Parts: sequence; C-alpha cells; structure tokens
Amino acid sequence: MPRALTIAGSDSGGGAGIQADLKTFAALGVWGMSAITSITVQNTCGVTGVADVPAEIVAAQIRAVADDIGVDAAKTGMLSSREIVEAVADAIEAAGIRQLVVDPVFVSKHGHALLREDAIDSLRTRLIPLAQVLMPNLPEAAALTGLEVTTVDQMRTAGEALLRLGAGAVVVKGGHLDGARAPA
Repeated sequence: MPRALTIAGSDSGGGAGIQADLKTFAALGVWGMSAITSITVQNTCGVTGVADVPAEIVAAQIRAVADDIGVDAAKTGMLSSREIVEAVADAIEAAGIRQLVVDPVFVSKHGHALLREDAIDSLRTRLIPLAQVLMPNLPEAAALTGLEVTTVDQMRTAGEALLRLGAGAVVVKGGHLDGARAPA
C-alpha cells in the first residue's frame, strides 16, 4: 500500500488540513500518516484560535514515521512560522522524501492568516525547491512572486516565476479568479 504523509494543521471542523488530507488518502487506498504543525480552533463559521506545535516536535513527527513506516510521498499544508517551515524542510531532506507536494496555505477560507510574514522567505528558499509540485492559489502565488495575479495570463507568468524558485511543477489554482465557478 502506498504511504503518504501530510504535514499540516489540524482542523477541528474536519473540513481542511490533516483531517481532509487523511480522508483523501484513505479514499484513494493510501496509508495516511500525519505530522501536525498547528492546532486550529475552527468550524464552518471560521477560525477562532491557533496554537503552533513546537518546530522540533513537528520535525520529530516526520522523522518518527519516515524512520519506521517509510514515506513514499508527502504533502504540506499550514506551516505557520519560519521555524516550522525550516524544521519541515530539514526533516524532509534528512528523510530523503522526494515526492513532495507543497500547498502554501497563507489564509483560511474565512480570511484568517495562517502563515506569518516571516515565514514567506523560508517557504520560497527552503521548501519550494524541494517540491515536486507546488500548488498556490492566486493570493498565495501573488505573495510568493510579488506579482499581481488576477488573470489567466498572470497565472501563467506567476507559475513560470515559481518554477524558477525550484519547484518541479506549479499548479496555480484559480478558485479566486474573477468569473471562476465551482464545477456543476
């Protein structure tokens, strides 16, 4: 059975983060493991609190599963601080995890900041170069590149700029694009 590790925040409402990733892994027949980076207090109305897990504990969780169970692929989500981003990058490199998807979670769907300003540069320089696939939404792509990203052409330009940061592939998600709609 394939083994996947999600490195993200815990969503008490179950609709995002670790809980959503583990549900997806299970539905796809993948053995899911987790390294919790933050605990959020949230429900369908929004996020009302966040407590970060110490960076050394986040890294220890990654090492524990990689050393014992093994990790075929990993996905990051909410990393919140520079210390956590750097600890995750170090642990991924040390474990030799090559199949990495980075979802740079900056803000919750209700507008609550989930990534501190001081973590953005570490995300650019430490984690994105390790990513086989980088999956920012429009605001995240804009913050990572310093470019305006509000059109399809700007999405392509931002994607090319993000490729230059070292990601193997970039998928700029367009859910925030004017005129975008959910599939029927």
